[in-house]
Amino acid sequence: MFQRLVSHNDDIRRLVEKGYAVAFDSNCIIIRDIPYLDHQRQLRIGAIVAKLVFIDENRVTQDDHQIYFAGSVPHNLDGKPIPNLAGGPVQLALSEASRDVVVERSFSNKPLAAGRFADFFEKIESYVAIISGPAIDLYDANPYTFRTVEQAGDDSVFKLRDTLTSRAEISDLSAKFKDDVVAVIGLGGTGSYVLDFLAKTPVREIRTFDLDPYYVHNAFRSPGRLQLDELGKLKSEVFYSRYENFRTGLTSEPKFIDATCSNDLDGVTFAFVCVDKGSSRAGIFDLLISMGIPFVDVGMGLSRKNGPLSGMLRTTYFSSEDGQKVREKGLAQLADSPDDIYRTNVQIGELNALNACLAVIRFKQLRGFYLEATPNYHLLFEIADLKIVGASSDED
Repeated sequence: MFQRLVSHNDDIRRLVEKGYAVAFDSNCIIIRDIPYLDHQRQLRIGAIVAKLVFIDENRVTQDDHQIYFAGSVPHNLDGKPIPNLAGGPVQLALSEASRDVVVERSFSNKPLAAGRFADFFEKIESYVAIISGPAIDLYDANPYTFRTVEQAGDDSVFKLRDTLTSRAEISDLSAKFKDDVVAVIGLGGTGSYVLDFLAKTPVREIRTFDLDPYYVHNAFRSPGRLQLDELGKLKSEVFYSRYENFRTGLTSEPKFIDATCSNDLDGVTFAFVCVDKGSSRAGIFDLLISMGIPFVDVGMGLSRKNGPLSGMLRTTYFSSEDGQKVREKGLAQLADSPDDIYRTNVQIGELNALNACLAVIRFKQLRGFYLEATPNYHLLFEIADLKIVGASSDED
């Protein structure tokens, strides 16, 4: 119900985008996290409830200019009840999903000029100014929490309301990811950015795998704010802690993936391979191809010969049907060079991010989120001239 009402009612969309903790229950709109002062001028948190009148399946309007309130009587800075809030004690039954919202009273404050509010946005803004104004002044309280509340029928993976999707009117496109279980193998420079982009994509589940620790150099080529106590911890732990408060369905295993790890990838619908050792990549390829899991492999080759850095980024797609065929083309390094011990392995944050962008965009093309004009299975980005060249199945 949430996405449907937000996408079809501009006033409710504006409430969500401003940051109100909006929810729906029992043909009512609920606005949680409303600060107010009690009779001792102590900060309290209540909720506003207003009835919805359905015009049709998707559009709603107001019942009248009144609201219900879950909380005690709001008071002013002088310790006296806020005036001009007519109404009185009342009860309103909500479902078990809203058991934290106990309606105790109703309020009535009719706009003098128009005699009614133009819409829900104007109505809620007006009542919040009256009820929360003293608490905002005294405690710098904030009713704009962007908080989401678990409700029956709301199957979003995000712990915040996805206002981006509703605002852009792309809910139908985002729904294309709802059944995806995606693996990210390797959380180095590029893999960490892949995770960052996927965490904000409504795939059902994300499984990450990396056994390496998180050191200072990783902080220079990975997204997010560094907490000093993260240094020395496992990457799996660091990145799980950064995203677990943003979404559900995230797991992070401290292990390397090889040909023996089929149980770890059971149910995976797509994978990103973000490792820099050829021998590790070979074992991962063996497993993914044998399990029929489509995947994107990324790579970066940078060198400094005559001053500035040069090189290329690679993004290669292995479909479940043609994975072995693409592998045989030798596009990805599958063996360790004898000189690897002396390798500088230059990686730069913005190039890691760009490599991850190309990989995630390719995945989203395959799901029909982005337009795919050419079915490229191999992309090379040349740093010197900022050009991307691709090889497609149509050319084979």
